[in-house]
Amino acid sequence: MFLKRLLPAALLLMVPIAANAWSFDDFKEHIEDMEFSVPWKKEDNSATQKAKYLNKVKKDDLEEEYGRKKLELHPNPYMTVEEYEMLSAPKDKKLEEIPIPKPEKASDMKYVPEYDYEIVRYNDPPGSPEISLGVNFKQRRQQNVQGIVSPDYSILVYPSVYYYHKENIVTCDLFVIPLEQSGNALSRIKKANVMHRDQEPILSTEKSTDEYGIFRTLTPIDFNIDGTKLLVKEKIGSNSDGIWQTNAIVYDFSTNTSYKLNEIRDAITYYWQEYKNLNLSDFRWDIYPLGFEVNNPDRIAVAAFAYTGGTPVFLGTWSVDTKGERTLLLSLNPKNNVQISMNGVKMVQSGVVPHIIVEQEEKHKKYLDELDAKEKKKEEKEKLEALEKEYKQKIKELDKELKFEIKKDDLRGKVQGSTSRNDAVEKVEEVLENAEQKQLEKEQKAKERQEAREQKRLEKEQRKNNSSGSVSTGAEASENE
Repeated sequence: MFLKRLLPAALLLMVPIAANAWSFDDFKEHIEDMEFSVPWKKEDNSATQKAKYLNKVKKDDLEEEYGRKKLELHPNPYMTVEEYEMLSAPKDKKLEEIPIPKPEKASDMKYVPEYDYEIVRYNDPPGSPEISLGVNFKQRRQQNVQGIVSPDYSILVYPSVYYYHKENIVTCDLFVIPLEQSGNALSRIKKANVMHRDQEPILSTEKSTDEYGIFRTLTPIDFNIDGTKLLVKEKIGSNSDGIWQTNAIVYDFSTNTSYKLNEIRDAITYYWQEYKNLNLSDFRWDIYPLGFEVNNPDRIAVAAFAYTGGTPVFLGTWSVDTKGERTLLLSLNPKNNVQISMNGVKMVQSGVVPHIIVEQEEKHKKYLDELDAKEKKKEEKEKLEALEKEYKQKIKELDKELKFEIKKDDLRGKVQGSTSRNDAVEKVEEVLENAEQKQLEKEQKAKERQEAREQKRLEKEQRKNNSSGSVSTGAEASENE
């Protein structure tokens, strides 16, 4: 048993020894004695055979290229790794076109009501905008709230609210979506999508999870008249005992900076302590940002109220500039209304599109889809015809080259030159040059004949059109008479 196992190993060890016994000269002689196969017969190693072989190879390459181009007209699995990687490369979502959303309709449903929308003022009445969270907000843990559109319809600003279940905490970010510049105002708002939003929020609340049950939200109030500034209110409170404090914040789009207007709260506290001997720190009170003033567009109006367990006590209407540097008391009378501008807009449901209009739109859309399908089919047919024409033209050129090479090889055998080989080569080149010149002249004459026939056909059609026009004119004249 041991010898049987040892014998194969010994044979393997003998192989390299035998190979090393070969000399370089022996190896060279062995290579020279080997016959390598060629695509054409060795005994008939003529230029014609080589030309035919190369012609066949080129035709096979053209056929493969033609088949690949036809497959590329439709998505297909027959592609290279490089092509697959190019198609599967990540794309910028901000560049994707978003269509106007349509209500989903099951195949067995004939009619689904479509809501009609209109554009209204966002901050109407002044200071009224609030965040409305759905009943499933805590299950979904996140919700995008309807936002405000700038006066020039260039951007939409919306809050994104988050819920942390373990800490029972609510936080918020304020994002910007650039709107499309084409289409009417309503369609541009409908096409707004979070895929197109700027990645970084313009404002964010504190996201610390140290305190249980805290909520912090950001609510847009309004833009100023030229859309360069946005008034936002930040609400801070507890899920157990309500709102603690409201802060007014101004975001400046021209400088990408924000200002928290804490001075307005300090001014209100100072006034009631200094002039009314009332320490607001002993009471729960808060401010309500109303918006930008009409007469002073760079100033913001704020109302203040104190809560004593009964009817809220009015603490006055106040005004502060957009950087919080100067605060003014506008009125202590709640009936003295301050004129507030309303610049931002929003989209609201205004009703339902009539059934007959929905049906007509569906029919029209179906008709347009059919036209698009026909146009697409026509374009595909034209592309296939162009590919086939290009393929046949290249095949024709290859056959022409092959014919030229065969003729050239035949002339080499027929030309009887001097003993000098160069002399025979020169004669072959001369004959080929003359033959090529004759072929070019022949093709030029055929082209001229084709152009002449086309010209005659056009002239004939022109005479026919002129004669029909004169006959109709004469008939009209006789009718008038």
